[in-house]
Amino acid sequence: MNELTNISGLTRAATVTGTTEGYMPGWANDFETEALPGALPQGMNSPQRVNYGLYGEQLSGTAFTQPLPERTWCYRIRPSVKHTHRFEKVDLPYWKSAPHVVEDVISLGQYRWDPIETQEGLTWLTGMRTITTAGDVNTQVGMASHVYLVTESMVDSYFFSADSELLVVPQQGKLRFATELGVIDIEPQEIAILPRGLVYRVEVLEGPCRGFVCENYGQKFNLPDRGPIGANCMANPRDFKTPVAAFEDRETPSTVTAKWCGQFHETKIGHSPLDVVAWHGNYAPCKYDLKTFCPVGAILFDHPDPSIFTVLTAPSGAPGTANIDFVLFRERWLVAENTFRPPWYHKNVMSEMMGNIYGQYDAKLEGFVPGGISLHNMMLPHGPDRDAFEQASNSNLGPDKLDRTMSFMFETRFPQHLTEFAANEAPLQDDYIECWADLEKKFDGTPGLK
Repeated sequence: MNELTNISGLTRAATVTGTTEGYMPGWANDFETEALPGALPQGMNSPQRVNYGLYGEQLSGTAFTQPLPERTWCYRIRPSVKHTHRFEKVDLPYWKSAPHVVEDVISLGQYRWDPIETQEGLTWLTGMRTITTAGDVNTQVGMASHVYLVTESMVDSYFFSADSELLVVPQQGKLRFATELGVIDIEPQEIAILPRGLVYRVEVLEGPCRGFVCENYGQKFNLPDRGPIGANCMANPRDFKTPVAAFEDRETPSTVTAKWCGQFHETKIGHSPLDVVAWHGNYAPCKYDLKTFCPVGAILFDHPDPSIFTVLTAPSGAPGTANIDFVLFRERWLVAENTFRPPWYHKNVMSEMMGNIYGQYDAKLEGFVPGGISLHNMMLPHGPDRDAFEQASNSNLGPDKLDRTMSFMFETRFPQHLTEFAANEAPLQDDYIECWADLEKKFDGTPGLK
């Protein structure tokens, strides 16, 4: 450790061995970091007295007895029992949790939305707009998909979710997550993962900010099993970055909002809860640069299943079937011979919510714009629109660079139910279903390709 820096009021180590710009590399590593020299106990977790008069406390993300349990030991100015007081319910009317089935809203269908416009005066909490919910937050299965619209920083205000971990996918603007365990800055083409139970504040670095959130009620996100792909490509562990320790020691009236079983509660305290001076463990927030995702694909013929584009997966109780998959469609070379190269027409057991970060998605030549979203629920057919089909069916099949494009998918084994906001307030494209209306019958009963 060399010196200390101040970022958004938090004190952190400026440089630590093995870090880059305040981050430590690796996925699910057992990290250790301290913002003051000697604050981190060595050789034990819970000494009788911790240096600097700190309190030792464990944050557990899994059961104690789970194989490879996830937990982090924190050494903080106050124990976190001082960061809550009596709770009162508060209403965040646009943030919904499953089960959430709205009467007279039909979720059975193929849907697409234009980008939702940002508005002034929205924070991370008031600007969250739920699009779909799936499963049951109370039994910790399923997910919710949201669009966030943020124009103002949280000031002396903090949040944690006891329900879920959040996967954050920016599309516009830059955000800072000042968390108990360090500072994460993200912008478009990056993602952040915020664990269940982590306390943080969200600040606008460059606004307005818009993006997507996958709220995971179930088992934590992990890297997918690569099977015969082997040890390399896709998302490599070294490209995930976890922040170094940072802390605030501020005596100021503050508000902590908690999400618990789909309801929101607020408590008042007299100080900042971001007071972890040192920590070690494997349960921590992280960020990932989507530009480092190394796609793999067919190099002779046929279009592989989109599972090869999985960045992260959250397992379900059914082997081989995910509670959530986070799938990325980015720039890549297309070289397959005698092959229809865009995604083929299909229907499957997974419900697919897609978002466009930038550029044009190869299966939809019109209408699916940056900031837009689409939903294709389980067992509903979908695929290329007519123009994409005709172009792919008749193009020269030399090597082709699919360029200037980045879209993603949150898919789940559960049906995704539309919220009232998604059905009635968000800019739904009523004519989306018509993108397949002009597909022609080409069958004429004679052999040979037509």
